[in-house]
Amino acid sequence: MTTPAPLSNPLGEHGAERDRFAGASLSPDEFKALFRGHPGGVAVITAEGPEGPVALTATSVSSVSAEPPLLIFSVSALSSATPAILAADTVVVHLLDSDDLGVAKLASTSGIDRFADTESWSRLVTGEPVYNGVRAWVRCAIIERMNAGGSTVIAAHALQSGINRDVQPGEHGDALVYHNRSWHRLGDHSRID
Repeated sequence: MTTPAPLSNPLGEHGAERDRFAGASLSPDEFKALFRGHPGGVAVITAEGPEGPVALTATSVSSVSAEPPLLIFSVSALSSATPAILAADTVVVHLLDSDDLGVAKLASTSGIDRFADTESWSRLVTGEPVYNGVRAWVRCAIIERMNAGGSTVIAAHALQSGINRDVQPGEHGDALVYHNRSWHRLGDHSRID
């Protein structure tokens, strides 16, 4: 019996493979066109910054592991909230449904005070800002940061959560989805299987 050859690292041990592909790359517009057709669930990330609370809307949140409970998300260097999120030890990830569209739009609008309406948010006992009444939220400790192009990928350990509107197995739960530059709600009408 022969032993199969080991799989090679596509990036190369010292970047040699990466250098080989340096000139071959999709343009930003080509890359955006790919992902316009790939919907993402909508979340809002909040943290306490040196000048007060910050928030941004993200479609990059993904669960990684249930044991230990880990998730990842990315933040763009272009967001005004990114420096505070990168400096934070903890963040709150809000997992939204269609009832939370206003929160999603608020956190994605630049140049405004996302916390001006003091009735719409509060602080956890640990100090992090949390939007009131969202479908679900999870307080996380940031455990890793990785620069990736013009963004930073953040790995976080889930510490505490709250669910205001639970989604039962097999139910759509009126999930909020961002697709092709517009907001959508999943429902019975969108189920195909």
